[in-house]
Amino acid sequence: MYSTDIHEQVNELLLAKKIDVAKKDNLFYTRFLANAYTIYELYMQLYKQHLNAKETFKQVIETIINAYQNRSAILKKKDINKEQNWFLSNEITGMSLYVDRFCGKLIDLNDKLNYFKELGVNLLHLMPIFESPQEESDGGYAVSDFRKVNEHFGTLNDLQIIQNKMNDENMYLMLDIVLNHTSHHHEWANKARQGDKKYQEYFYMFDDRRLPDEFDKSMPDIFPETAPGNFTYVKEINKWVMTVFHNYQWDLNYSNPAVFIEMLDTIFFYSNLGVDILRIDAPAFIWKQLGTTSQNLPEAHTILRLIKHCVQTATPGMALLGEAIVAPKEIMKYFGEGRFTAKECDFAYNATHMALQWDAIATGDTRVMLYAQEEILRKPYGTSWITYTRCHDDIGLGYDDYMIQRVGFSSYEHRKFLKDYFSGEFPGSPAKGALFGVNPKTQDARISGSLASLCGLEKALSENDEYDIELSIQKIIMMQAHSFLIGGVPMIFYGDEVGYTNDYSYLNDAGKSYDNRWMHRPVIDWNKNEKRKDIGTIEGKIFSSTQKLISIRKKLSIIADKKNITWLTPHNIHVAGYMRAWNSERTYCLFNFSNKAAYVTWYTFKEHGMRPKTLFDHWTNQTFNVGLDQEYLIIEPYGFHILEVK
Repeated sequence: MYSTDIHEQVNELLLAKKIDVAKKDNLFYTRFLANAYTIYELYMQLYKQHLNAKETFKQVIETIINAYQNRSAILKKKDINKEQNWFLSNEITGMSLYVDRFCGKLIDLNDKLNYFKELGVNLLHLMPIFESPQEESDGGYAVSDFRKVNEHFGTLNDLQIIQNKMNDENMYLMLDIVLNHTSHHHEWANKARQGDKKYQEYFYMFDDRRLPDEFDKSMPDIFPETAPGNFTYVKEINKWVMTVFHNYQWDLNYSNPAVFIEMLDTIFFYSNLGVDILRIDAPAFIWKQLGTTSQNLPEAHTILRLIKHCVQTATPGMALLGEAIVAPKEIMKYFGEGRFTAKECDFAYNATHMALQWDAIATGDTRVMLYAQEEILRKPYGTSWITYTRCHDDIGLGYDDYMIQRVGFSSYEHRKFLKDYFSGEFPGSPAKGALFGVNPKTQDARISGSLASLCGLEKALSENDEYDIELSIQKIIMMQAHSFLIGGVPMIFYGDEVGYTNDYSYLNDAGKSYDNRWMHRPVIDWNKNEKRKDIGTIEGKIFSSTQKLISIRKKLSIIADKKNITWLTPHNIHVAGYMRAWNSERTYCLFNFSNKAAYVTWYTFKEHGMRPKTLFDHWTNQTFNVGLDQEYLIIEPYGFHILEVK
């Protein structure tokens, strides 16, 4: 829509800021006019009842203009050069890492860029690096200063040095922003604790337990073992503050427009550092309302859409990732709905499919995975997934009960089996993991453990069982291949590329010992990583296979996220398969989730309008002649094929 009033207000502020709307700043001016009314509309949906709504909207406009003016010429050029939806490319592969546990400090990453290039990784997600109290950091997600790099990692200048070098190497950078909360040591929290009313209104603060008790009636516990409840008493001011995660993380109050403007300005700070993808942590929680779970509320989506349109105006080269690890139907909403379809978050984590892979590897049965795809395929064109087998977090079994029940399983018993299997309690399980966040009331729990340990490598090594060692390596590579080829940007978790098993050193660190997720966040031993150069070692086998998968992915443009995936009916419950199609091109990807050979009828390849005669397997470099319908392709235990129609 168009509004003369908004147009005039924008023009007035652009003129005051000396924006050259006719010449060098014309693209910015065009984007601003295209988005201005939507920005106003979204802002007023949130804040029209606020006494100073019009004045604070003016601050939003000024924040957008300031962000554009503070953007370097290099980044403005990148904004122009990046094609629309640049992130859909099959040529981007990421790695997520903790800087200190990977190599020490930010400055040391300079020496590791060749390692990433050798592997084929060109996107780095640096886990939280901004200032956070050592003993109360929640892995860096309790931020005490959004604009100061934690001295543990180095300095802001060190970050800019590595970003510039990555830019020279055509690599992309991803950083986190924690929108939901701050550390209780943040400047705003300190001022609130000192009695400053302005900053007390930055948080949810109450004089007694009446409203907190009402909130608690419908809000679940996020960490029932270590941080039950959603409020913490602040004795200095005799008030209760909302702390949904840990008692040292104070939830920000986005019903106050001053909070939104402060955090928008912080988002632009990251954008102007050169961040290509901004990972928005826990967006499901950013709006609170009595009588609800205070998760996934409509206002949270309004805030994200508002952020998207502001970023699209001032710094359009930065994509947004919403870290919403929620039920499948809820995840889809973070891409935007209705007129905002594909205009909210550019990325979401394909957490549902990640968990479904683990379901299939435990059961050897792919039917739950297949029944869940109807929801996942609703992702709109122009958006993308971050696909992964493991990340820094636990594995939640967040897919819906009906997906399990459609197979004929009891959802309760099925989930219990998975928890027992991956924690090593189920007889014969090769996995060495642990349960995280056990809810004593419901027995809900999530799963910790590294990719290698959950796939059986740790146990096989401890038993010196050569057959099981090789089987676990095959399982690791098959799991990675499945997520690499499904569509989206694959994100490797550091250490998985050389098969790190669980690291139990966290038990000796008081700041980490209470959180078993640290077992799958290893400290890298670079002598171990050097073994990647010997193809006969475990490290060499996994590294070279991962390297090969990335290389194949970059060769096959059909793997780009063109919303071009069709799931196959493989006629074998142990096999998952999908077809990637574009114009006349076809590539079939099939994966055996069983520890026995699987037989797939050749008819599988003829069900979708084409009857290929010859298939070339990019993984084994074999050529297969498609046989008769009653004949079979045989897939080895935990094997897979990437079959292109020739």
